[in-house]
Amino acid sequence: MTLLNNMKQYIQKINLPLYLQITIGMIIGIIIGFVALSFSEGVGFVNDWIRPWGNLFIRLLQMIAVPLVFFSLLKGIMGVMDIGKFTRLGLRTLIIYISTTVVAVLLGLSLGLIVKPGSYLNKTEQTSLFDKYENVEKQYSNISQQNRAPLSFLNDLVPSNFIKAASENGKILQVIFFAIMIGLAIILLPNEKVSPVVNFFESFYLIMLKVVDLIIMSAPIGVAALMAGLVVDFSGQLSMFLALGVYAITTIFGLLLLMFGFYPLLIKMFTKTNVKHFIKTMYPVQLFAFSTSSSAATLPLNLEVTEKKLGVSNEVTSFVLPVGCTVNMDGTSLFQTVAVIFIAQVLGIELTFTSLATIVMMAVISSIGTPSIPGGSYVIMTMVLASVGIPEYGMALILGIERPIDMLRTSVNVTGDSTVASIVDQSLERKRISDVSVSS
Repeated sequence: MTLLNNMKQYIQKINLPLYLQITIGMIIGIIIGFVALSFSEGVGFVNDWIRPWGNLFIRLLQMIAVPLVFFSLLKGIMGVMDIGKFTRLGLRTLIIYISTTVVAVLLGLSLGLIVKPGSYLNKTEQTSLFDKYENVEKQYSNISQQNRAPLSFLNDLVPSNFIKAASENGKILQVIFFAIMIGLAIILLPNEKVSPVVNFFESFYLIMLKVVDLIIMSAPIGVAALMAGLVVDFSGQLSMFLALGVYAITTIFGLLLLMFGFYPLLIKMFTKTNVKHFIKTMYPVQLFAFSTSSSAATLPLNLEVTEKKLGVSNEVTSFVLPVGCTVNMDGTSLFQTVAVIFIAQVLGIELTFTSLATIVMMAVISSIGTPSIPGGSYVIMTMVLASVGIPEYGMALILGIERPIDMLRTSVNVTGDSTVASIVDQSLERKRISDVSVSS
């Protein structure tokens, strides 16, 4: 572990961005894994002294998942409803955001099932890896049994005990339901009565973001340890890396299809903006989002470009874009869907129709609770996996290459924000013209 710590300190001294630190960590982990395989005691060393640090990183993500989603949802609901223009802008904006997210999730689902990236793994290695995850089959079987009835999801929607639900990542739907109920209660009460609670929730949300920052700082070490364990698990077989490559290409293809296919199509269908002008105008925003991996950090630039160069009114941009940073994560939703299907395929877990429906629902809902900061999706991913009975440790399969994909999907997210802003602005303009025609 001394080697990993020394490399981490050296990387920090030369001030490399986080995504490069994680990439270097991934390479170091692969090297450690192959070196360990060349020694008789190397596998035991990795399992005893390296792998636990990767497991610790996963547990840190699991630890923060429930509180982060709870306070993120509350902040999102309160932020939307506190704006007086909500009755005119809010509902329309949310419906469009959720609709595009559903399309992104269904696209990811289709790509994952058609391409089947996990099937490129050698069957012998797949069986070996499946055996390493204790009680996976039993856990998945239990969840499948619970979800047999068509309306059985209703039994898991409302918590009988919120504290108990909050203690299990697999019960995240119950936490989400409780957060929505609390948020609705807050917005229905007078502001002066609930302002202390609102301030508390907003402060706690900022605390959760800072905790995520602290956890993500350890990502290079965690990824290195996980990759070393992964190489050892597969005894250096190249089929795992082939499967990872196909998974990455599948995800990237889906993200590019959203950014340069789906969004321009919406612009053409629902606005007067020239598609070529839209694509050209969004390049600086997309590049900035790609480099920062943060929708929140890109927001000021996106506000300026969308208003001044796309011609969207300030009334719309000042509402739609900030809300989008919280509730619009199309790229993240597509990634999560493909990733869950890939991990299930690698582990040899066959997903039922009910499980696929759960993945769609969880990906859509959890996208609202994904913080718009680098690495925020790591946390949410653990819950999506738990919701369909896949062990969260399966995330180790994708963490090594997740960072570059994270950069691209942030570009998708901000492009979606501007697309929705343009559509909402155009729809309001039509409504104003219609109102004027009726009054005259």
